[in-house]
Amino acid sequence: MSNSEEGDLLIKPSSTAHPLYESLVEACKTVYDPEIPVNIFDLGLIYTITISEAGEVDVVMTLTAPGCPVAGEMPGWVADAISAVPGVQSVEVEMTFDPQWGMDMMSDEARLELGFM
Repeated sequence: MSNSEEGDLLIKPSSTAHPLYESLVEACKTVYDPEIPVNIFDLGLIYTITISEAGEVDVVMTLTAPGCPVAGEMPGWVADAISAVPGVQSVEVEMTFDPQWGMDMMSDEARLELGFM
């Protein structure tokens, strides 16, 4: 099995069908990596957004690098942005480096913005 297939299995699917999902994505798009002028969602740093029926949100995210200077702060920024969405009861943000973030996780918009396309 190649690494990319293993990586895909490590990222759980998001609750994309949940009515809150799009609002949560928009909330994530208000959070920026201070070193890169692109929001963390388009950078591919948000791996999974799961939403329970009760409005409990679990986010699994990563950073562009384990030594990122805002590693301690970014989960709080994400939690603050998401908790402001009407209907959200609680937010849990988990940090992971498995799979490790790579440039291929960026959206086309992010690649364009950063001049990679």
